[in-house]
Amino acid sequence: QVQLVESGGGLVQPGGSLRLSCAASVNIFSFNSMGWYRQAPGKQRDLVATITTGGSTNYADSVKGRFTISRDNAKRTVYLEMNSLSPEDTAVYYCNAKIFANNYWGQGTQVTVSS
Repeated sequence: QVQLVESGGGLVQPGGSLRLSCAASVNIFSFNSMGWYRQAPGKQRDLVATITTGGSTNYADSVKGRFTISRDNAKRTVYLEMNSLSPEDTAVYYCNAKIFANNYWGQGTQVTVSS
């Protein structure tokens, strides 16, 4: 059974930084790609960033230059380093893993950017 557990969310002031972690219960080489999505209140869940098994990354335009996705295969963990945070980044952040037609999701971690 695949389980994804996010951590690292919290309250941060505008301009601040946070690092989210997503720990998988299985070897992350099993997945075609892993990534982060976010959902703000009343809005749809949107892509933030993805990283493939080969290390290729993709970012939403709104986070390019501020967020960095990375992976540590030995720790079965994917990270999202978030810098220069603004109130518009406030959302629940979800970890995602894809293998062929299957999608797996974590339970989400809240990120609130407020002064």
